[in-house]
Amino acid sequence: MKKIGLVGGISWASSVDYYRYINEVTNKRLGGLNFAECLLYSVNFEYFRKYNAAYDWDSSFELLSAAALQLRNAGAELIILGANTAHIVAERVAAVVDLPLIDIRIATANAIMKRGIRKVALLGTTYTMELDFYRNKLAEYGIESLIPEKQTDRDFIEQTLVDELGRGIIKAETKAAYIRIANELIRQGAEGIILGCTEIPLLLSQADFTVPVFNTTEIHATAAVEFALSN
Repeated sequence: MKKIGLVGGISWASSVDYYRYINEVTNKRLGGLNFAECLLYSVNFEYFRKYNAAYDWDSSFELLSAAALQLRNAGAELIILGANTAHIVAERVAAVVDLPLIDIRIATANAIMKRGIRKVALLGTTYTMELDFYRNKLAEYGIESLIPEKQTDRDFIEQTLVDELGRGIIKAETKAAYIRIANELIRQGAEGIILGCTEIPLLLSQADFTVPVFNTTEIHATAAVEFALSN
C-alpha cells in the first residue's frame, strides 16, 4: 500500500474524520488488522483562513505546498489536501510536490456520475460556492451545480463554518438553517447535495434528506485509499 500524505488541520475537526475514513476503508478492503500507512501534516487553520479572507491565493499555495513537501520528504507517495477550498491551488501544489494528488472535485464528480445525477446543490465556503474553481471542474463532467441565491445564506454558511464547525461546535439551529437552504435548492431542481466543505458532514448526513447526499470527506478519503491500494 502506498503511503498517504494528508495535509490536514483545515480544519482539525474534519481531519479527525479523514483519519477515521482512511483507516476504515483500508480495513474494509484488506481485513484483519490492516490499516493505512499515512502521514498527517496539520497546518494552522488561522493562517489559511486569513489568506482566504484576503483572497491571497499565493500565500495559501505557499502554506499548503510547504506542508505537502514535508509529507513527501517524510515518505508520502500520494497527497490529499483535506479541504475543498484548498483545491483553489490544487494544480499548483501537485506541480511542486511532484506526487499524485487526489483531487476532491474529481472524486466527487465521479461519485455523482455513478448515481446518474446531473444537477446538484453545492454547499461550502463562500469561495467554493462563488468562485469558479469548483463549479467549473464539476461542469467538465457534465454536472451543473446550484448554490444558494441569497448572499445572506452564503454568508451564514461561511460564518458558521469558521466560527462553529471549524471548531467542532455543533448547534441544532445551525443544522436547521442548513437544511432549509438545501431544501430550497432541491425545490429549484437539485437532484443531490454536495457537502462541499469537509466540516459540513459534522452537521448534515444522508438521514436529513431524501435526495442523495455526497459527503466529500468520505468520498475523498475513499478515493485516496483506492489509489494507495492500486498497482
